[in-house]
Amino acid sequence: MLATGKPLDRVDGRLKVTGAARYTAEWEVPGLAYGAIVDSAIAHGTVSSIDVGAAKRAPGVLAVLTHENAPRLQPIPEKVGETQFRGEGGITETRQPLQNAAVEYAGQPLAVVVADTLERARYAATLVRVSYAEQAPQLAMATAGRKTRPESFLGNNQEKLQVTIGDPTAALAAAPVKLERVYESAITHHNPIEQLATIARWEKRNGADFLTLYDTTRGLEVLQEVMATSLGLPKESVHVICPFVGGAFGAKGWLFAPPLLTAMAARVVGRPVKIEWRRQDMFAVAGKRAATRQTLALGATREGKLTALRHDTQTHSSISSGYTEPCARVTRMMYAVPNIGFAHELAHLHLPSPCPMRGPGETVGGWALECALDELATELNLDPVELRLRNYAERNPETGKPWSSKQLRECYARGKALIGWDKRNPKPRSMREGSQLIGYGMATTMYPAGRREAEARATLFADGRALVQSATHELGNGAYTIFRQISADALALPVERVRFELGDSSLPKAPTSGGSTTTATVGPAAQAAARAVLAALTDLAVRDAQSPLFGAAAEAVEAREGRLVLKANPAKGEEYGAILRRAQRPSLVATAGAKPGEEKEKYSFYSFGAVFAQVRVDEASGSIRVARLCAVYDVGRLMNPKTAHSQLIGGIAMGLGATLMEATHYDPRNGRAVVRNLADYHVPSMADTPDIAVEWLNIPDPHISELGARGIGEIGCVGTPAAITNAVFHATGQRLRSLPLTPDKLMRV
Repeated sequence: MLATGKPLDRVDGRLKVTGAARYTAEWEVPGLAYGAIVDSAIAHGTVSSIDVGAAKRAPGVLAVLTHENAPRLQPIPEKVGETQFRGEGGITETRQPLQNAAVEYAGQPLAVVVADTLERARYAATLVRVSYAEQAPQLAMATAGRKTRPESFLGNNQEKLQVTIGDPTAALAAAPVKLERVYESAITHHNPIEQLATIARWEKRNGADFLTLYDTTRGLEVLQEVMATSLGLPKESVHVICPFVGGAFGAKGWLFAPPLLTAMAARVVGRPVKIEWRRQDMFAVAGKRAATRQTLALGATREGKLTALRHDTQTHSSISSGYTEPCARVTRMMYAVPNIGFAHELAHLHLPSPCPMRGPGETVGGWALECALDELATELNLDPVELRLRNYAERNPETGKPWSSKQLRECYARGKALIGWDKRNPKPRSMREGSQLIGYGMATTMYPAGRREAEARATLFADGRALVQSATHELGNGAYTIFRQISADALALPVERVRFELGDSSLPKAPTSGGSTTTATVGPAAQAAARAVLAALTDLAVRDAQSPLFGAAAEAVEAREGRLVLKANPAKGEEYGAILRRAQRPSLVATAGAKPGEEKEKYSFYSFGAVFAQVRVDEASGSIRVARLCAVYDVGRLMNPKTAHSQLIGGIAMGLGATLMEATHYDPRNGRAVVRNLADYHVPSMADTPDIAVEWLNIPDPHISELGARGIGEIGCVGTPAAITNAVFHATGQRLRSLPLTPDKLMRV
């Protein structure tokens, strides 16, 4: 009986709910010291003096690191793998911590105080006195002195940020129906339950420095390489451990000041150091989704056929980062439009660096596009679903490649049935119950279905158990569970006899968990390793004169229910353990890898879906409540419906927060975040989250891998904001074009 596709409980669920799962800050390391950060009170200028005398004299203080005495670091690598780190479009900061007196944003770390207890470190940090030569910060996109136009997203030539297809200018001018609108989205911050933390321990191995890091990372190999390069070490001299991540959503992978500061402090004091970042610190060092101002222009026939689409984005990064929110990624291929143009302009501001956040580009870019489509449907007096069907893209409009698999029409049909779309009155502001205005809205959602290269190691033990390992990550995505299921099926073993290990850079390599690629990447690697170890076991059996399989051709043998048997005569065979015991082998090990094949160049790989929302708006107060959300997805074959459901409703809830409540505002005087806690920075609670109905078609993608599975971590976030926004318009007759949709904005219009 196959384990994949079954709604098995999370193998790590009991560990997590009982507190037994060990997260980064919970590792017990002998001789541990603690670090506390002194951060900048200004957004732009230089440190003219920093007085650490009182802090150094405080009880228990071991050292105070500043730009004046901190170890010197090498530059961040220009690229890691295929991802641009430095330079135009780079994903991270070029500025290394504590290397000079320059201040680029409020909250920037200026000193690390290390003491024998956390309380003493934090107290001593309050004794550090910093004087500044302050300059006026640039905090607004419109008035930024430095603006750039990156050519590609993260240096990926397949992800162009400045594109013209056909002649959108002429097509817009000639279009019988034209529409141009501006949509603005606010800064939203990463706030996973687990805050950033690092423990760094230095030791000598074979006379050379060796660094062990326990870190809240979703990119073991990337962190290993960045730390090694920055600290002047061979890559193999850095060991990163992280068996559990308490949520990431795009954070915990691309900004490296926290682990670098911890490693520097531990090197200086000569003992292990832990730095835990407080919730208020997360608003400076954990990353965020940048604000955007998006201008969309649509041209169409009076029958609703799109003839032109223009999507121009203004967004921002920090002074030393080139990360760009790629809003038009979705625009170029959502609909069949012959003339498309899009551009991205990046303002460099004295604010903390942004980074990817669940559905980077697609979440806010798709919101603007799908709201513009809804406005066009109103202009044409067309049903919003019908407008989308009239512009259905049978192939990728940008490349002309066929989709690897696409059943979006079925998603529309099922979503309409779930929400009761055809029973609504389509006229805006036509439905109410008492003081509650009721509205329905919908949106298309899509997200890249990527796959990368990974490796895994499989071990068979003589007692019939198996272990499969890969340096991937468990960040709430169900990795321990689904890779155990995949491995069990590939090994032809019951799932309870298989264990999967991850979260350690010494294991076979796997890429950063991001971009909804982990299942499609690591799953095939686990399969390959399992088949490799079974091939080795088969070789042992057919050469063993005491085996019933002796002399058989390897291709005539297969694995079934923990046994190797002849394909032509399954009764003839034996258990794995019997083969190993006769060979006096306590275990058998094989390592193998998997990567995308030539089909990567033949097809366009995306997931699709349709999101429908029902809202209730209080006419007197402008309060918006989402009553129902229904979503249907075409995401390939699911490995585990239970963990998949969790992923999808989590993404939808995150999209709800970005739509109705989340926003970070900065004090225009000093550039500090006005709100830096979860009491005032609102994220959806259970009380805010409506009834969510999620379904999936569960049709395997035949071209992405043998498993047919695509990633689902981000697509839930993408369509939700537009579906809610469009429902608010239907309820009220008023169009809001600025996120979040707060009552004051609704009352103003």
